[in-house]
Amino acid sequence: MKSILFALVFLSFSSFALAQEKPISQTIDPSKPTNLYTQVNVQGELNSYRGFDTYGTRLNFQYAFNENNLVLAEVPFLYHSKTQHFGISDTRVRYFNVQRLKSKTLFALAPFLDVYIPAGKAEHGLGAGTWSLSAGVIAGLIFSKSVSMYPGAGYVYLTQSQSSGLQLQSNLSLKFSESTFAFINPSVLIMDSQTIWQGEIDINQIFIQNKFKGNIGWLPNFTNKVNTFRIGVTFFM
Repeated sequence: MKSILFALVFLSFSSFALAQEKPISQTIDPSKPTNLYTQVNVQGELNSYRGFDTYGTRLNFQYAFNENNLVLAEVPFLYHSKTQHFGISDTRVRYFNVQRLKSKTLFALAPFLDVYIPAGKAEHGLGAGTWSLSAGVIAGLIFSKSVSMYPGAGYVYLTQSQSSGLQLQSNLSLKFSESTFAFINPSVLIMDSQTIWQGEIDINQIFIQNKFKGNIGWLPNFTNKVNTFRIGVTFFM
């Protein structure tokens, strides 16, 4: 069922994108997270826990007011294999701002606000049962035409447990060609006395310049032994 779900999501949206192809006005570069574009992302997702899985579809909408300001909304719909419930999971809203710098290496600073809303029912295994509030900043560092890095730090607060902590990331972007790139992002979340090590590898392929790309990703949580796999498509508006 999981493989069929992923295949249907990918094939249906691939066909739609090909039908909607329009002339290219300017070249965009999504290999740099500080480049902001209005887009819609649709992903099939599998979360493998010890003893059960959740899987479904994750919808991500991003609206760029201009090249320096963006709002994101992310809504997952998941099925829990143990509780056998399907529904909306915790949703996310983010505001992202980019301050462009003239330095050749440190070319941008990007403050952000991130909110996770407990929309999923915790008793069904579809949500964490807490609001998560985060604020921080990401730096844009460029080393060559094909290698850049986006280290960041953010303060995280969970309302249910009233606990707080620090999240650090070191997102590396590798651009193999004009249409192929990857992100490698080890990160750590330090909450009170608990330290959670996580990571992400995300490979992207642009099929129609300025309009349509696909991606496949692995997001391991090394501390809790959870593995997330995603395959999806993006439509640039």
